Parts: sequence; C-alpha cells; structure tokens
Amino acid sequence: MPPVSSASASAAPPATALAPHERWIVLLTTVGSLMYAIDSTIVVLALPTMGRDLAAPLTILIWAILIYILIGAALTTQAGRAGDLWGRKPAYIAGFAIFTVGSLFCGLSPSATWLVAARAVQAIGGAFLFANASAILAFVFPPERRGTAFGMLALGWGIGAVLGILLGGVITTAIGWRYIFFINLPIGVGAVLLGLWALPRTPRVPTRFDWPGFVSLTALLAAVSYGTIEISIVGAALLPDLALGIGLALVPVFVGLELRVPKPMVELRDLRNRLLGFSLVAAFFQSLGYLAVVFLLTLYLQGVRALSPLDASVLLVPGYCVGAVAGPFMGRLSYRTGTRSMATGGILLMLVGVAAYAQLGANTWLGWVPVISLVTGLGTGMFFPANTIAIMGQAAHDRLGAVSGLRSTLQNMGALLSFVLAFAIASATVPKAVAYEVFLGTTEGAIPAAFLTGLRYALYASAVILAVAAALSWRRGSDAPSALGAPPEPVVGGEGAA
Repeated sequence: MPPVSSASASAAPPATALAPHERWIVLLTTVGSLMYAIDSTIVVLALPTMGRDLAAPLTILIWAILIYILIGAALTTQAGRAGDLWGRKPAYIAGFAIFTVGSLFCGLSPSATWLVAARAVQAIGGAFLFANASAILAFVFPPERRGTAFGMLALGWGIGAVLGILLGGVITTAIGWRYIFFINLPIGVGAVLLGLWALPRTPRVPTRFDWPGFVSLTALLAAVSYGTIEISIVGAALLPDLALGIGLALVPVFVGLELRVPKPMVELRDLRNRLLGFSLVAAFFQSLGYLAVVFLLTLYLQGVRALSPLDASVLLVPGYCVGAVAGPFMGRLSYRTGTRSMATGGILLMLVGVAAYAQLGANTWLGWVPVISLVTGLGTGMFFPANTIAIMGQAAHDRLGAVSGLRSTLQNMGALLSFVLAFAIASATVPKAVAYEVFLGTTEGAIPAAFLTGLRYALYASAVILAVAAALSWRRGSDAPSALGAPPEPVVGGEGAA
C-alpha cells in the first residue's frame, strides 16, 4: 500500500467520513489501545487463581501487576522517541510483535517468576503501542479531521478497561487463567500483518534518548516497590530496608538528572506553569489514590466474600461502562464549564465512592458494589477528559508529545505506587500468612475482622490522597472556557474506573 501523507489525508473525505485506508489505520490503532488496556486490568481478577495454580508466594505474584505498570511508567516516553527515530510504522509493528510474544510466554508460564518475566515483555510491547498510536493518527489526519480517529482510540481504551475486568472473570472461571493471555495471539498476529500492509511510513526524526533518566527512574520505582512489598509481606529485613532506602535516595538524583539533560524523559520545568503544573500533579495524586481500588475490591470480593472471578467482575463492570461512555461527553461539556470545576468534581465523586467502599463489611449487601461503582465511574468520566484538556491546552504545539509523555509517566508512577501503598496498608493488620490466605481465597472459617479493618484503612488512605488531588485540581485556578479553544476530538475518559 502506498504511504499516506498528511497532505493526502487533508484532501480526503469530510470530517464525518473515513477513506478505506484510514479505516484500517484507525482499526489498527484502536485494537492496540484495546489490547494494552485489557491487559492492564485482566490480571487483577485472575491473580488469586494464578496464585493457587502456580503455588506462588505473594511477594512474587504481586509483581505480575506491578511490572506491567512499572515498565509503562519508565518506558513510554522513550518508546515514543524510538518512534521518532525509527519511524512510527516499525515502532508500532514491533509493539504488537513484542506484546504477542509476551502474551504467549505468559500463557505458558510454569512458575510465577516466569509469569512476571513474560509480563515484562508484554509491557515493553504495550509501551510501544501506547506511545505511538496517537502520533500515527496525528500524521495521517490533519487537525480538523482527527475527531473520529481520536474518538475511536479513546473508545478502545474505555472498552478495553471494561473487557479486562469482564474477560478476566469469564475466562478464568470458564476455561482457565492461561487463556486470558492466549486470546491475544491471533489478534496480535493479525495486527502485525495488517500493520505491514496498512500503516504509512513516517519521516524519521533525529532524537536523543534520556538513558540516565530512564535508568534512574526505573531503579527508583523498582527499589521502592520491592522494598515496600517485601516489608509488607515478610517484615523488615536488611535487603528490603536497603532497597527502600536506595529508592528514596534516588528521588533527588533523578530530579537533578532531569533538570540537567538537554532532552529529559520527564520535563520537570513544565511544572512551573501554574495551570499545567497543578493539573499534572493532580493527575499523579489521583492515580496514587485511586488506581489500586479495583485491587482492594478484588481482595474483598474474592478473598473476603469468596466470590468467583466471574461474579466479582460482573459487580465491577458498571463503573467502567459509565466512565467509558461519559468521558467524551464530559470532555466536550468542560469547554463550557471550564476544566477546573469538571475535573475537581470528578475527583470528589471518586472520593465519595472510595469512602463508601470502605463501609463494606463481611455481610454487606453486595448490590452496593455496582451502585457505588456508578458514582466512581462518573467521577473518572469527568476527571480524565477535563484534566487532559487542561494539560494539553497549556502545551505549545512543538511540546505536545513531551507534555503528553509527562502526563502518562506521572499517572503510571502514581498507579504503581498506588498498588504498593494499598497492599502495604491492607496487609499490615494481620499476620502475613493470613493475608496471603485471604488473597488466595483459601481461608477456613471466618475472615479475621482485622483484615477487613486493614482494607478499610487502605481505602481511607486512598480517600485522603484523593482529597489532596482535589485540592490541587482546584488550586490550578480558573480557566476561561474561551481560552480552551474549540472542542477537539473526544478525549480519553473512564480510565481506571472501579
């Protein structure tokens, strides 16, 4: 297929229609977004079953979630630069290929250690998909025709988050957890072949990788995560204590490096812009306070209430559906209301929902879970598009990629630390062996009241962090709707609904 240029795209059909080659490109990028989103949530519901099947210690098993987020946080910006350097087509196809191979190894995993390593491979491929999809669409479509394309990309993420929860429950219960990874294989192979035929070649742009920043951030996040998880599960010891200390000591090292290199992976100077800086930091704290809530609910539903993965997933789906559907509408509405009130209101709804989850007990009517999820789902549908509009509206045209990468990196860092913090608090109130039995759903007799107390403490901690996020969101100051420009393409909403 001949390459597609921006010029040829601008002469294409009106904004409401897509040419045939454009449909294939939109389909391909949407599938990539869908796959990456599905595998960010699908493992959570299956994790207890994996633990029983692999006879895995929790200290290793929890990394099946953490490694995926950690690599996303550290690699996404660099994967985008690889797309600049190699061209978007080979970078995106490489993302599908790596993701598919990682999925195969995940499904074949004979041990938890193998599973974690395979999830790392998956995450590398996912980072290339996530980092390059928007850039491909921006190359193919001129600004006035990007609405449908970016809307489909947003829809792919929203549906993927829903399907990850639902498929994780259905497949694990019906045919086994290994098939949550095997379903990626035919899709991945087909996507590679379609990409070779349909994707346009883009110009290669000389760029520089921030290796010092990448190495220091990866080491920082890995050390803090390892130290905190080990201390939470097995108690204080020399190695985890040392790892946690090294991780914290690397924070000023990373900041110093990023302020000195010419092309940092995280442009910290962007935080000096008041509206941009407060919006970015609010995004970090929202992720820190909220992204592990679904994990805590899984501990409650499968560990405390002894539900199957399928039954647990059905209870969690409504919130994801509301977030996915509401996001584009709330994004457009924020152009009339301003992003400050929309984003802050969304965080406050999440806070109310998390506080309500904290009231769940051993015999609470389970119908409250989907009811509360509708509130939190609406909150995510309000916050993510409005906050993204505020962030991208403050970015200069030649800084769109850098600012978008900074946003993604901060949100991924928050998500990773959210899981670490939530698990540390939830497991602190009971003996480590009991926490593991509850997690696997293998406890005999009544669940210790202390474990429910630990879950409540973790949820209350999330609520406090969300209160900080709301305060930061409000502190960004007013943004006059007219200053935001015309409503653009639908913005991704509904990320992380629970």
